[in-house]
Amino acid sequence: MLRYQTIPVTSFQQNCSLVWCDQTMQGAIIDPGGDVDLLLAQAQQLQITLTQIWLTHAHIDHAGGTAELAARLKLPIIGPHQADQFWIDGLPMQGRMFGLPHSDTFVPTRWLSDQDTVEVGHCTLKVRHCPGHTPGHVVFYSAEAGRAFVGDVLFAGSIGRTDLPQGNHDTLIASIVERLWPMGDATVFIPGHGPESTFGRERKSNPYVAGT
Repeated sequence: MLRYQTIPVTSFQQNCSLVWCDQTMQGAIIDPGGDVDLLLAQAQQLQITLTQIWLTHAHIDHAGGTAELAARLKLPIIGPHQADQFWIDGLPMQGRMFGLPHSDTFVPTRWLSDQDTVEVGHCTLKVRHCPGHTPGHVVFYSAEAGRAFVGDVLFAGSIGRTDLPQGNHDTLIASIVERLWPMGDATVFIPGHGPESTFGRERKSNPYVAGT
């Protein structure tokens, strides 16, 4: 069974998630935006062997610690979709803009596309390409666990911003309606910031997508 723990990192309080197979204790780290030592200490405490880095998208609060973590543990970088290459190339500039520590660029070991899968231990998650916040944004969905790691596509009571380069509001809403809602109202989602919620709750109460 898939297990996970979410750890807020950096001044953006971005939800980095450790996910692991409870049979093999092999794990992946989703969106290591920074505070790499904190993340490694938590993985060690949980006795997880990290084998991969998974990225939903390449904004610095989600990807800023990726190059450092990959280099220190010799981990493959999986995702996001190739349309976010320009955000990866701009990581050093993003860091300067927000006064964050320097972040190196990197080349993902594997780009992801819609309907791909990723595996950790005996657990398989489906990948959905959900552009709108960024053009290359993906989410990771475990039907077995009833969990979706959605980055900055959807939040409890809100949605991802679309005023940054290559963001698009209509595209984001379409991603939510066409690719998240079919995962089911009972699915719990882990957003890039803030508390967890369910798709059913957001369909009823989120002012940006209620009734869709």
